[in-house]
Amino acid sequence: MGLIGGDVLVDVNDHVRLGVGSWGAVRGERGGFITLGLTGEVHQRLGTSWDSHAGLFVGAGGGRSSNTLAGGGLMLRSDVGLSYETSGSGNFGFGYSHVSFPNGVIRSTQPYIRYEFPFYGLVNSGWSPTQTTDGPLGRSLPARSQEFSLVARDYVIPSSVLGTSGQPQHARMQLMGVQWLSAIDTHWFTQIEAEGAMGGQSNGYMQILAGGGYRLALSNSTTLKVHAAAGPAGGGGVDDGGGMLLDVGLAVQQRISARNALEFSVGEVRAPSGSFKARSLALQLTHQFGTPAVSSPDAVSWRALDGFDAEHLRVRAVSQTYFKANPQWRSSDPQLSISSLGVQLDYFLSPHGYLTGQGLAAYAGKAGAYMTGQVGGGMHWPLTPNWFVEGEMLLGAAGGGGVAVSGGLVGQANVNLGYEFSKTLAILATAGSIDAARGPFKAHVAGIALSYQFTGFGAK
Repeated sequence: MGLIGGDVLVDVNDHVRLGVGSWGAVRGERGGFITLGLTGEVHQRLGTSWDSHAGLFVGAGGGRSSNTLAGGGLMLRSDVGLSYETSGSGNFGFGYSHVSFPNGVIRSTQPYIRYEFPFYGLVNSGWSPTQTTDGPLGRSLPARSQEFSLVARDYVIPSSVLGTSGQPQHARMQLMGVQWLSAIDTHWFTQIEAEGAMGGQSNGYMQILAGGGYRLALSNSTTLKVHAAAGPAGGGGVDDGGGMLLDVGLAVQQRISARNALEFSVGEVRAPSGSFKARSLALQLTHQFGTPAVSSPDAVSWRALDGFDAEHLRVRAVSQTYFKANPQWRSSDPQLSISSLGVQLDYFLSPHGYLTGQGLAAYAGKAGAYMTGQVGGGMHWPLTPNWFVEGEMLLGAAGGGGVAVSGGLVGQANVNLGYEFSKTLAILATAGSIDAARGPFKAHVAGIALSYQFTGFGAK
């Protein structure tokens, strides 16, 4: 099984990086084998251009009938390697990694190659004032255009496409997910998206695609886009062979307010090593914003941020455990609880209200292929200077691991009790419930999360 992975890492200091990552099968016979998790690296420079690194990934996931292989889904990957840094083309590296699934049977040591692109983003620890200045105090930094979208997608599948069972694939599949687009210049952009099945007969299907494209303004409010992307995908009985999925498409984006737009796209997806292919139709609700364009690690004066507002953000590393609330909640091992590992990102619209999104994958409970991705909103109320309570509602896609979610659409309600250790770090305990819209899956939820609060900056 050949895998491709991607990480987003932040420099804690000159020697340590922490972040999140994902791995997915793209070669072999395990399309749909995908994991999500937390990752970290230590670095030591060996000269002007060479850098040594050692890393650890702790994640969860599985897929494609992998319960025996992946067990509960816990994945550990350690690696050591070298990287060569170029002046403007990124860094090229190689090394050896060891992967194991402690409660499964996968044990593997192998060489790897990697490419990394260093970039700079402007953030501040803790939550800074929402207005950066009281008025024009100097030359503002330029803004880099960004877009964040909620995506509803429909795959129209030809009758000639067969599933992994050898029977014809169901004619339609509905997906739900998110997409992030970052502008390179006025026309060119990069994008990444993650979507899961929430309708049809392919619950457990997931795709994580990265790519880029070109956009052309047709008027002040209408834009034409073309894109191409690729990445790991599969699950839900979809025959995509080794797991690589290719995607091309054309979209029309219509702005409906100063910061928001609707986008309709048509496209084609195809698995080069499997029979799966489909026509793609999607509707996206897009929020457009700008972030400060910085090109060095140097500190930035508040005077240079006059054109930006401070945005309160929070990231949570979370573990959640599901406990049976319906005897038919799983197709196998219904007596076992399911534990999942993942990441949640929160954007505070006000001191009391926030938007949230999460991605989790099972690491215990013999449900290694289970994954869920959900979005929603919550309310935050301080109880004392350190204690707070929250309530949140989420909606999204889930499936895999024998969980009886039918088409894949799920809803979740949580109550969080939190304690702030400092202006940046807090711990949260979660109690809630999760239900499938059309299947018998229903569970009580208990969780624990460690959160980091920080400030980003958005163009006014």
